[in-house]
Amino acid sequence: MNIVYLTTEAVPFAKTGGLADVCGTLPWKVAELGHRAAVIMPAFRSIHSSGIEVETTDVSFAVPMSDRKLVGARLLKSTLPYGDVPVWFIDQPQYFDRDGLYGDRSGDYADNAERFTFFCRAALTAIARIGWAVDVLHCNDWQTGLIPALIKSAPNVFPWVRNAATVMTIHNMAYQGQFPASAFSWTGLDWSYFRHESFEFYGNLNFLKAGLATADQITTVSPRYAQEIQTPQHGCGLDGVLGSGHDHVTGITNGIDPTIWDPANDSKIEHPYDTTDWQSGKTANKVSIQRRFDLKLSREVPLIGLVGRLAEQKGWDLILPVLRWHLEQGRPTQWVVLGSGDPRVEFELSSLAKEFGDQFGLHVGFDEALAHQIEAASDLFLMPSHYEPCGLNQLYSLRYGAVPVVTETGGLADTVVDCNEETLADRTATGFYLHEVSPVGLDDAIGRALQLRYHDPKKWEQIVLTGMNQDWSWRKSACQYVELYDRAVSLKQGLGKV
Repeated sequence: MNIVYLTTEAVPFAKTGGLADVCGTLPWKVAELGHRAAVIMPAFRSIHSSGIEVETTDVSFAVPMSDRKLVGARLLKSTLPYGDVPVWFIDQPQYFDRDGLYGDRSGDYADNAERFTFFCRAALTAIARIGWAVDVLHCNDWQTGLIPALIKSAPNVFPWVRNAATVMTIHNMAYQGQFPASAFSWTGLDWSYFRHESFEFYGNLNFLKAGLATADQITTVSPRYAQEIQTPQHGCGLDGVLGSGHDHVTGITNGIDPTIWDPANDSKIEHPYDTTDWQSGKTANKVSIQRRFDLKLSREVPLIGLVGRLAEQKGWDLILPVLRWHLEQGRPTQWVVLGSGDPRVEFELSSLAKEFGDQFGLHVGFDEALAHQIEAASDLFLMPSHYEPCGLNQLYSLRYGAVPVVTETGGLADTVVDCNEETLADRTATGFYLHEVSPVGLDDAIGRALQLRYHDPKKWEQIVLTGMNQDWSWRKSACQYVELYDRAVSLKQGLGKV
């Protein structure tokens, strides 16, 4: 099959979250299975600092933006670092040559509706210029949501993709791309198409809703999240759209690259280790982290790690009180946090780090090497998210023997098995669930984990090794996506030509 991935993020070219990891890895894993894959994304400013050569092509074209505006674009080209998968960039500096992908510290860019309508229309035009006979268009998140709707609403405008199967992946239901109805004019379609079956959502234009309502197949990034988003609690207002077509909503858990996240061959950590020497390796890496952050040197103290966005979704309303309890009460734990986000959370963490510098280490920002080092050093990894479409850090933690403490939601529930008498007996336990989603519930989960670590080290080792030996590689996920693409193409052909 010929499969084109439409996205705004792909490592190493542009990244704000897990979307980039998926679209930077899945295409070449699918290509390894014998298919032809390509990526189309905006030419953000960050692509030029990726370390990968980006070349200018002689392909240029104009995109009609309503009946009042014609915007030119050209194609740039590169490849993903692995697998020789081509990446085509839509180059239009007016829209994409900016510091941020979607906004700056003051908020989202005011012209995002225009920017990403342009990207959707330009990407479809680029496919014609590239000259592929496309079997599958795999769209990712709201920024590409107009693509299935444009194809279905105006098949004669884009005839070269009218028979391609469309797949729409939801990476986070909370981000939908909702704009005033007036933004619909940028699509270039007649206003008769602005109706609730596709583009319209309570009087507004909703990019994600348009994609979900018109795509041939819908996926999300874990089986549990696929169920959750069809409920009012997690559907963010679109559960009705999904509920009407639940038979084509599929959850496929994201993978990780085991060649990059491998404690036995990780050049980013000082003391590589595997399942045969995990205890000595983790202890040596813990001491390295303690020295880096000027924490009190101790081989025995439990180190609790956190890496990720400092956002409400990630459970910081639970974490901050527990962190303060541990620090103020002098409990025998050490903590290390790497991340950035909510300025209020950053401020409180910075204050605690200054006050309790020998027990709490903080790095505000992102540092890829440090993320690996924290996983390698930590005994516990906290991820008490209020919702989590998939999550990757808990998978890294399992791989590195940092036992996850998580809420029972989304991809966390799909990938972490709670420790209890039954799962200890059948040797499937890999982490600890919060039995109550509250600061007290989080503190209780940490307490249960540490009690086992101190009082039953053999069972603790069993949990660590069970997690380290699991396979969460991308190849497994890629095979599931190929099965989905096959099904989408077969159903498209079976329904006849649109």
